[in-house]
Amino acid sequence: MTSDRYGPDVLASDWRTPPRGRATPADATLGLVVEEVTTDFCGEIVGVDRDLGTLTLEDRRGRRRGFPLGPGFLLEGRPVVLTPPVTRPVPAADRRTASGSVAVRGDRARVARESRIFVEGRHDAELVEKVWGDDLRVEGVVVEHLGGVDDLVAQLHSFGPARGRRVGVLVDHLVPGSKESRIADDVRRSGIGEHVLVVGHPFVDVWAGVKPDRLGLSAWPDVPRDVEWKHGVCEVLGWPHADQADLARAWRQILSRVASYADCEPALLGRVEELIDFVTASDHAG
Repeated sequence: MTSDRYGPDVLASDWRTPPRGRATPADATLGLVVEEVTTDFCGEIVGVDRDLGTLTLEDRRGRRRGFPLGPGFLLEGRPVVLTPPVTRPVPAADRRTASGSVAVRGDRARVARESRIFVEGRHDAELVEKVWGDDLRVEGVVVEHLGGVDDLVAQLHSFGPARGRRVGVLVDHLVPGSKESRIADDVRRSGIGEHVLVVGHPFVDVWAGVKPDRLGLSAWPDVPRDVEWKHGVCEVLGWPHADQADLARAWRQILSRVASYADCEPALLGRVEELIDFVTASDHAG
């Protein structure tokens, strides 16, 4: 038996493979610790610039150096080719409506229900629209302003509330002993009372349903009872209030400070939500 004097065939294996193995691709992820082979600089990846094709390493002493992305790095002793990390799109956060509810994606406005929400005046309707408009369109709820609630019972009879045709009514200054509380009692005792919900906030006017600090106030002004409240507020604040046009401008100034439910008082928010629940439940309740 003859021995192989030259040993094994050196070409039988991949003689060109580096001692540490071939470089493999690796994402240059922030926080990864690598070593740059030509300088022996070892540090944590603290920055990656895709446009420039560079990364920044910081060693344990806080020193930083920049290097081009690509080959020439060791990761846990093995050669790697560092590439920019793959950026994955962040899932879009649920869009919120001004009322704080999750917006319904791609949903068109529903055909209007027969049920309605009635409010006292135009300003009430505009505030409800600004905060709850998206929700109301999805639910198919129409808001109508009455121009006052003195004739509420007659107005309701004219509308004809019934099963599947409910009415929610929002009134100002619904406190014990007020005119509004007596009107609400009349509605409840009437023959249509089971299909109508009258709720109200404690404020003299819906203006005060907006948080006063949104206008730089610590509180809404106290207005004597013999002075019309809106005029009194404008007078204290130094706003023009000679006619209805002045009051309309004042209201636009107030409404402009409302971006969402967070700008309104809880005593108003809860009542409107209650009305929406009442009229949208009409498909299931009598």
